Amino acid sequence: MRVTDLTDNILSAIWQAQDQEQTALEQLSSGKRVNRPSDDPAAAAAEVINRDQQGQVDQYMQSIGSLNGGFQAADSALASAITALNQAVSLGTQGANGTLSASNRQAIAASVQGVLDQVVQLANTSYQGSYVFGGTAVTSAPFTAGANGVAYNGNDGVNQAAIADGRSIQTNVPGSQLFQQAGSDVMGSLQQLITALQSGDSTATSNATTAVSNALNYLSAQRVFYGNSMNEITDEQTTLNQQSTDLKSQENTLVGADMAQAALAVTQAQTTHDAVLAAAARLLPTTLLDYLK
Repeated sequence: MRVTDLTDNILSAIWQAQDQEQTALEQLSSGKRVNRPSDDPAAAAAEVINRDQQGQVDQYMQSIGSLNGGFQAADSALASAITALNQAVSLGTQGANGTLSASNRQAIAASVQGVLDQVVQLANTSYQGSYVFGGTAVTSAPFTAGANGVAYNGNDGVNQAAIADGRSIQTNVPGSQLFQQAGSDVMGSLQQLITALQSGDSTATSNATTAVSNALNYLSAQRVFYGNSMNEITDEQTTLNQQSTDLKSQENTLVGADMAQAALAVTQAQTTHDAVLAAAARLLPTTLLDYLK
């Protein structure tokens, strides 16, 4: 019994040293103190909650990134449309000059037609396969130009997107509100200017130019929505980045390994393991011989 007990004790010490070494090596490899729930059940449970929160923050960050791209696309399109409308106002002012020849007026009318075509193209801007000015109808171009003017094929709906827990943001302004608002009709005023220039009526041309100018001022004011929205999500992005940093720090506190301590534990376990093996090599043969005597 004496040999059996000693053997069991030595084998137990060997296994314990190997287990300690394996645990320390695993911590060094993973960088984590808790690699399975049994290592620290409370910390493991808290880590699950932490990871879920990190996942939510990451999802909001991805949503904000996509929103920001859409806002930038819309804002850029409106900026270009405003530049084009400024050109149309300048052309209308030239065309209202009663001394112009008919051919000059027709040439100016053609230039304004080019502005209208450009604005229609800008109003059909898409981002990641979705038309940004179609309301909630994002799968087809919202504006089409025809013999009777420019038609709006979208709707007046607005989209909402969550950017944080309990917080959503409006993500679009319908194209009908931007480009065909009654009294500030971008498309209609440009078409009116083209018709006036083609007719050679200086008074009508002047009135149409004023209408384009009013539409320009209105569109400039509407563009503010996108600037404000980009500022809002930038602020929220800063908050989410801080939350992500805090959650990762919390996770490290919960389950992160002390790498220096883990390295020391490996060394200590290896030393213990070697010492136990050396003791076993010395004691087990002698003890077995004594037992046989």
